[in-house]
Amino acid sequence: MTPDPGSQVPAAHGPVAFGQLPTALRKVTYSGARHPGAATPECPSHGPEGAPGDAGPAAAGALADLARGANCQRYAYAVLRHFGLPVPPLRSAELWADERATVRAGAPRPLDLVLFDAGPAAGRPEGYGAHVGVHLGPDQVLHLCREVGRPAVWRYADFAARARYARRLGFKRVRQGAGR
Repeated sequence: MTPDPGSQVPAAHGPVAFGQLPTALRKVTYSGARHPGAATPECPSHGPEGAPGDAGPAAAGALADLARGANCQRYAYAVLRHFGLPVPPLRSAELWADERATVRAGAPRPLDLVLFDAGPAAGRPEGYGAHVGVHLGPDQVLHLCREVGRPAVWRYADFAARARYARRLGFKRVRQGAGR
């Protein structure tokens, strides 16, 4: 991986790829209040004016914004933005339903989003409250959760062992240029 963010996919998967991320993406603390759609500043996948796709100084500003913490979605979107894949500030149900910026994917590829939940809930749309991570490679998901408090790389079995993440809802792939 080079220091230049772009559409570079990590050469190595799992913990090795995590170790190559900028410090700002490795040291984020969990904050449930820092979700997409939260008060200004907006989701780090958007520039200071809220304009998607600004990969210049806004990318640095987005990383600096993580200093106040993030939830799983905000963190996953910042990771993708680092690799040149901006995502609109969608909450989990909106992300799952979205077809403009993302598409559902069968077999995951590195940098696909993966959504987990405890199963369907009456009166809630599919994907509501789902946990979002970034697929790094075979059996490796980078995510930020309250339980750990900092970014971590887990195996799919680690998610399945926890009731709140027991169901893998599916994968979403960011459309190239969709956020630009």
